[in-house]
Amino acid sequence: MEFGVQFFPDIGPKVKAAEAYFRECLAIVDEADALNYTHIRTVEHYFEDYGGYSPNPIVFLTAAAMRSKRARLITGAVLPVFNNPLKLAGEIGMLDAISGGRLEVGFARAFLPHEFSRFGVSPDESRDRFSEGMEQVRLLLEGEKVSHTGRFHGFKDVTSLPRPTQRPRPPFWVAALSTPQSFEEAGKAGHSVMAIPLAGGKMKELVNLYRNAWRTAGHSGNGRVMLAFHMFCAPTRAEAVEVAREPLNRYLKSLVTAASAWTEGMSSKDYPGYDKIIAGLAAETFESQVQKGAAWVGSPEEICDQVAAYDEMVGGFEIASLQVNFNTIPLDAALRSMRLFAEKVIPRFSTAARAA
Repeated sequence: MEFGVQFFPDIGPKVKAAEAYFRECLAIVDEADALNYTHIRTVEHYFEDYGGYSPNPIVFLTAAAMRSKRARLITGAVLPVFNNPLKLAGEIGMLDAISGGRLEVGFARAFLPHEFSRFGVSPDESRDRFSEGMEQVRLLLEGEKVSHTGRFHGFKDVTSLPRPTQRPRPPFWVAALSTPQSFEEAGKAGHSVMAIPLAGGKMKELVNLYRNAWRTAGHSGNGRVMLAFHMFCAPTRAEAVEVAREPLNRYLKSLVTAASAWTEGMSSKDYPGYDKIIAGLAAETFESQVQKGAAWVGSPEEICDQVAAYDEMVGGFEIASLQVNFNTIPLDAALRSMRLFAEKVIPRFSTAARAA
């Protein structure tokens, strides 16, 4: 299993200025290579405390590329629904070049009602915009003088620059929450899948759908699954809980607030059951997240048990993407946590350790 670091801003100007937030994030990136974290990942969201400090993951990952020389750089994820594919393909090519070919591109459909409203886009177009946008970006990266006429965007005889450093293009990921179709389509297309145990879905069933679709489509191997977790490691469980409990509770509250329109009468054919998903998240707490394995918090020994239990529960997954400075976790605490995790936990799950 590989472990990387994920940045999901969950604060606003009243809590911490953007300059301070990103200075702290880049201080964490500075330690990634030495501590054997294999990727740096961040999101695309807008306007609110929940995610709003990261409207363009390409910008942050470009800065991260200058601080880390080995870690893969992963968008987790860009949103085709709010982006022109011509612009997105060019930015991807640019970062792939700047990073020396370390970029991997995750795509997502978006799910926050306020973003659709402010961009003037119907959530009923989400799936179609996602599929079309991802396909157009793929064409622009893989080919030259390409043409495509879609429902939302089109182009004729276009060669996107810069050309990708990785050929034919950087690897693609699909972000999925709890919709079986999303997992199946990612596997069928031969893309890796990134998911979030946070929502409490039947993750083993969803991962199996992905793997079966991958194999049925004739792709070699078994695909790649990345799962995202909040993580805080301390010498004792009591110390870890004292630091992590309230920041995680605030994170959960801000997520539900940002998505609250789903429980206030909003509906969409592209998001069946999201009223129930968000209502379920409203009932989540620090304790319930730790209990179900969606958050790894405790001493190194306890977290080793949590990692092993979740891996067994879902039938195995390849990559864990860890939020280490979620909400208001102080920088010094986040650094101590990721150092202790790197020293005591990562070696237990390395390829060599498993072989032994």
